[in-house]
Amino acid sequence: MRNNRRTKIKTGDTVIVLSGDSKGETGVVKQVSKSDYTAVVEGVNMVKKHVRPTAEAPGGIVDKEAPLHLSKLMLVDANGVASRTKVDYLDGKKVRKSKKTQEVI
Repeated sequence: MRNNRRTKIKTGDTVIVLSGDSKGETGVVKQVSKSDYTAVVEGVNMVKKHVRPTAEAPGGIVDKEAPLHLSKLMLVDANGVASRTKVDYLDGKKVRKSKKTQEVI
């Protein structure tokens, strides 16, 4: 499997979940894994994790975010409109634009 895939979703982007148990929820992307084609979104797709106690932290059951496949996510622009993106050039620089609103993301 190639590890240098291109992704349209980057760390720090606001996204909406399109399908699954977390459908309709929005959040900020914390981490993107290009090799697995997944992303961890803050506060979305929460799962229970059993943690062993250590010297620094007590053990127990912890809620944490599980990764989502990138095909289940769509970018949201500043107005809160979810749309596909396209690459355009502004002053010689590459920028991502929303296809619906034509605004720079």
